[in-house]
Amino acid sequence: MFPFFMTPEKPQTPEEREIAIARAREVMATTNRVLIGAGAGLSTAAGINYGGQRFQDNFPAFIKRYGMTDMYSAGFYPFPIEEDRWAYWAHHATVNCLGLDAQPLYEEIYEWARNLDYFVITTNADQQFFKAGFDPKRIFATQGDYAHIQCTTGRHGIREDAEIFARIEEDTEGGKRTRITDATLVPTCDVCGAPMNMHLRVDDSFVQTDDWYAAEARYKEFVAKIGQEPTTLLELGVGWNTPVWIRMPFEQIARKTDSPLIRMNYDSASVDRTIQSGIAIEGDIARTFPLISGEAPLEG
Repeated sequence: MFPFFMTPEKPQTPEEREIAIARAREVMATTNRVLIGAGAGLSTAAGINYGGQRFQDNFPAFIKRYGMTDMYSAGFYPFPIEEDRWAYWAHHATVNCLGLDAQPLYEEIYEWARNLDYFVITTNADQQFFKAGFDPKRIFATQGDYAHIQCTTGRHGIREDAEIFARIEEDTEGGKRTRITDATLVPTCDVCGAPMNMHLRVDDSFVQTDDWYAAEARYKEFVAKIGQEPTTLLELGVGWNTPVWIRMPFEQIARKTDSPLIRMNYDSASVDRTIQSGIAIEGDIARTFPLISGEAPLEG
């Protein structure tokens, strides 16, 4: 599906892709400062797929009981009771974050960026940038993460969930059962006793903590210096789900500062034609990133 304000893009031809990769490689070779923007497509390219065989392998009991088709839509399932809801979410968070090491693609990106002046803004909740070694003070995770839960009221902060989720996973035998047998494991707010939610941005109850605002301020400070300090905008796997956080701002920054914008996505990678510094690269990011970072020889 495409937003109402855009039309479907024509697939990039092999020749266009080859030219774009060569241009991006030249930019990356001379980059000293980079703003990385990452969306769900990056984690998918890294192997954290929310559907297909990975979903079937990790959630057979939930698929059998509820007819679930993928992890994304499952996150909105109207579970009948809290024991069922948290059996699912403890397993989801474990599979996609708490029990998952840094994936090779994220480590490759870190190895390229580690000696640069970098900052990361991401809508991903899997903490892969943290796990890969990126400085937590240089990451702005705008949508929350799987490592925290919050009160449904949105008024009483957040808390870490690893310990309680580990106990729930033990209770359900790692998601083999779809209901918690020990009801005392269902998390409730320490302040008001209300049910808890994952700390993910789904509505206006999302808790923006002091740490969230501090990260936002560091991001804005980094962006403010782009006009004076040449910076590459590297956008990885950002689609049209929440474009207001990365896709649209990156185009605005590129247009205002004439900074090179490298947009990599499996599809929908085009950059507004008014941005002369834009470079669009379609295809598998895991395959393509080594080509533009110089870690692999150019195709052809």
